[in-house]
Amino acid sequence: MARNYAEQLVDTLEKQGVERIYGLVGDSLNPIVDAVRRSSIEWIHVRNEEAAAFAAEADSLTTGKLAVCAASCGPGNTHLIQGLYDAHRNGAKVLALASHIPSRQIGSKFFQETHPEAIFQECSGYCEMVNSAEQGGVVLHHAIQSTMAGNGVSVLVIPGDVSMQDAEDDSFVESKISAGRPVVFPDPAEAAALTQAINEANSVTLFVGAGVKDAREQVLKLAEKIKAPIGHALGGKMYIQYDNPFDVGMSGLLGYGACIDAMEESDLFIMVGTDFPYTDWLPDENVAQIDIDGTHIGRRTKVDYPVVGDVKSVIENILPHIEEKTDRGFLDKMLKKHYGKLEHVVEAYTSNVDKHTPIHPEYVADLIDKNADEDAIFTVDTGMCNVWGARYITANGKREQIGSFRHGTMANALPQALGAQAANPGRQVITFSGDGGLSMLMGELLTVKLHNLPIKMFVFNNSSLGMVKLEMLVQGLPEHETDHESVNFAKIAEASGIKHFRIEDPKDAPEQIKKALAYNGPALIDVVTDPNALSLPPTLSGYVTGKSSLGRHGLIIETAAGAWGASWCTCRPHSLAFSSSHHQRPARKSSPTAMARVQGAQPMEG
Repeated sequence: MARNYAEQLVDTLEKQGVERIYGLVGDSLNPIVDAVRRSSIEWIHVRNEEAAAFAAEADSLTTGKLAVCAASCGPGNTHLIQGLYDAHRNGAKVLALASHIPSRQIGSKFFQETHPEAIFQECSGYCEMVNSAEQGGVVLHHAIQSTMAGNGVSVLVIPGDVSMQDAEDDSFVESKISAGRPVVFPDPAEAAALTQAINEANSVTLFVGAGVKDAREQVLKLAEKIKAPIGHALGGKMYIQYDNPFDVGMSGLLGYGACIDAMEESDLFIMVGTDFPYTDWLPDENVAQIDIDGTHIGRRTKVDYPVVGDVKSVIENILPHIEEKTDRGFLDKMLKKHYGKLEHVVEAYTSNVDKHTPIHPEYVADLIDKNADEDAIFTVDTGMCNVWGARYITANGKREQIGSFRHGTMANALPQALGAQAANPGRQVITFSGDGGLSMLMGELLTVKLHNLPIKMFVFNNSSLGMVKLEMLVQGLPEHETDHESVNFAKIAEASGIKHFRIEDPKDAPEQIKKALAYNGPALIDVVTDPNALSLPPTLSGYVTGKSSLGRHGLIIETAAGAWGASWCTCRPHSLAFSSSHHQRPARKSSPTAMARVQGAQPMEG
């Protein structure tokens, strides 16, 4: 008996190893849902299609496999877009099944009609409409092959009536999919020029991103040979920071340590596998860049020594020709600076704070980190949670950290946790959610409960949009609509049937956090944190003055070189919490572009 196209599609996904589809059932999607019902694939029922796309993204990022989300026509499609933007920019291998209105009605302004092939163009590498079952097998193969080849999200637009057409031709869907990662060797002339530049430089700094994921050993060998400090963007943190004797910290909006010093004081600055977007923190003299994607070369700062290739191959190619440096002076100077900037700083936020209410968010993040599993997966909301995650989640080579680091949307942590937990049932999954982010897609608590996903959901509940507040302060604007009434999220979790904890007293935090992490099932931990704990980048200057919307204090950010006032804090979390006393030092320098460094401060970088 002939299969219809929906059955052919689902059979093909089964053969590709797909175990779950994240989505919402309905109307034009129903034939595909029925085919899933009769398959081995589990349907993960979410409350908003946006969450389905985020969940599929995290599923793929944590497994490296094809992940699938699905939505019904019209509004279901448009809900997908936010999550697909994030998945596409993060390079997840996601196939989105976007059902469509009946084919004969397309172009007639029919009920729920949109133009999916147009609206998904910018958030996908492949997007095609299935016009017939005969053509459907062809584009299905192309869609899967495209995303598995690393071209980002693929979208299939499928009219409901086409899903029910007989599909007789299996020749394309039976074609084997290539999922191998290519090795890209550098051009000999580019490699030679970089080698010569390294050999001639007295001091070199390496600045790495996500592109070093499979090249950690090679990067460390290069640093050892040329005595180079290694700084990192957030994208590179989990791959390079741990057990790294050359580490000088992170740069960017979330930066800390001596990374910025090493960047500015070196003779040669090498960007390694990073598309770091914040040009204000990048040198523009004697810069080299190694990247597998040639379109990334020179788009953030002026590059003198470009090399296209994967990081591992490039370093292995040039390393034998690099002269070993014997002078550790620059490296040791930067390591000493780094230690000096971090020593005794953590304790200012995490020690002797059991009487500080509202609770320091840094204290909470540190406790979570210390008690989390060695191979835990963390998902972090955009905004201040990004800060606490970036600075307090300890990298060890086993843990993973997922966030909206390139798209910068709120509300990503909980839906990403759905996919991470569903795809990794044996691993601990922890969310860092802001109260603003959780509120956006709070219905997904019901998804957690429905599928009994043992996610540990921490809410940094400061009744404030903290990052937005900081942006307004930096722009010299009075904060407006950043604060809101307090919400007891523990009560909401209770109403959803989820184990819940509420922490208001810091003395209770250690025991309650341990208990929550040990709980066998989903749990929400609502922690009331200090709304005045705001993160500031490492190279801005400012001083406290008069009155402001913060209450007794105000913050003025200098936009040109000038006097720095007292009460400026640039310690490890670089946070501003006026109600407590922290380790302080003046900012190293001011910048004419300082304002731009914080505006739109929704990280991140690759």
